[in-house]
Amino acid sequence: MITVLGSINMDLIATPKRLPKPGETVMGTSFTTAAGGKGANQALAARRAGAMVRMAGAVGDDRLGSQALALLADAAVDLNGVRYAAEATGTAHILVAEDDGENVIVVVPGANATVTGEDARRTVGAMTRGDYLMLQFEILNSSIEAALVAAKQKGVTSIVNIAPFGADARRLGAMADILVANETEFDLYVGKGELTDEAREATLRALHAESSQTIIVTLGADGVIAIRKGEIFRAAGLAIEPVDTVGAGDTFCGYLAASLDAGLAFKDALRRASVAGSLACLKPGAQPSIPFAATVDANI
Repeated sequence: MITVLGSINMDLIATPKRLPKPGETVMGTSFTTAAGGKGANQALAARRAGAMVRMAGAVGDDRLGSQALALLADAAVDLNGVRYAAEATGTAHILVAEDDGENVIVVVPGANATVTGEDARRTVGAMTRGDYLMLQFEILNSSIEAALVAAKQKGVTSIVNIAPFGADARRLGAMADILVANETEFDLYVGKGELTDEAREATLRALHAESSQTIIVTLGADGVIAIRKGEIFRAAGLAIEPVDTVGAGDTFCGYLAASLDAGLAFKDALRRASVAGSLACLKPGAQPSIPFAATVDANI
């Protein structure tokens, strides 16, 4: 069983030909909305990967709140851990370049900022030893910390995706059983600037020697590198022409958790998650782009 404690948003997505430079205005070619939030995205990905999933968090008692939960409800994600707050539903304002699929995002937390430490402790308290808890950094750091402390006491395996990266990422990330970062986030996490592949592997080994954590770094088109129980693992994704990369990281995390929960070997879970992340780049929008298990497994 997987429980996701995290953000639930509506994504407001504009598509220009290319991303604007600072101070520049560019014309867009389309606008759409889609359910999002890193927590909700990862919950839906884990569910589409085949896991039983419970979502915990908060939305506003407004039109966007019901829209943000629609795909999760359709997928039969357990939403009993989601409460309605007086604040508006969180939003993410996203620009996606037509030329290369790259994106920039501004998140307005709204109701997500009302998720408290008590919410976190209650969420973990309903879990069972051996379950997986997924966390990201779009709710309050104090709530993430409360969840991690409770998970350790409960015997729950915690997976922390250190996105979006913030000042407390190193401290909170070090508390997790499994740490997931993209290459930019990992370089910020270790504070060494942009790393070469060799330097990244050496840094992974050094961090793992200190903490014994499983650490996973996604590398975009270059796949993923990870360390677990003293061993380095690498996995490749698919060779694709990306349409929109906004959902790739969350899809990876959800499929990783679901695959581990299903008992797959770590190297096989990495490969499955990498393929899923690649496939998520082929459609626009975070949640609409998340592939179903049958499609992912057919491409492994």
